[in-house]
Amino acid sequence: MPRSTKNKHQEKSEATRRKLFAAALRVFLRDGFEAARIEDIAAEAGFTRGAFYAHFPSKEDLFFALVEQEMQKHLTRLRTELENCTDEASRLLAFRNHYATRSPLRAWSILILEFKLYAIRHPRIRAQLVRSYRSIREKLKVESLWQSAFCGVKGDSGEKELLHAALNGLVLQRAYDPSSISAAQMASLLGSLFDCIVGSKLPQPKP
Repeated sequence: MPRSTKNKHQEKSEATRRKLFAAALRVFLRDGFEAARIEDIAAEAGFTRGAFYAHFPSKEDLFFALVEQEMQKHLTRLRTELENCTDEASRLLAFRNHYATRSPLRAWSILILEFKLYAIRHPRIRAQLVRSYRSIREKLKVESLWQSAFCGVKGDSGEKELLHAALNGLVLQRAYDPSSISAAQMASLLGSLFDCIVGSKLPQPKP
């Protein structure tokens, strides 16, 4: 059997981080970002505040690391869906369906929206949030994922942000007043917006 290159201290440290990630996600989703306390996250994971600070300088830093982890999971699922497609048309349809039916991620989406509002009130955190999102997208190769889905077409950051903003707005609307828009209506609206923005980017058939 191949020997592990990690020593016991490294393995223990990684196990602690995983427990803190899992505990933080539960506490953030339960209490919201601003109300969540470091001692609550540490206790949920079975540790002390000291153990928390041994791995993360602040609650915000833990949140940024958690965002990267969740985005990694999300993009891994999407990449798997695209890899199972056999042609360009099926890849585009898979990406469209994935975007238009993301409403089951409501709790996470609301948490992200809450954190963005928190960041707006704290300029240092807002700047860190912008840098973090750009760094995560570059690290996870979001642009290459876009091109693999859209026939090699290079994406425009403004168009991606518009798609993202529309999704956030509809998730928020449905969260506080579910009767105002059904899941089917939400998917239809998102699908139409996707077609409008992405359709103009794809190669058009010759007349």
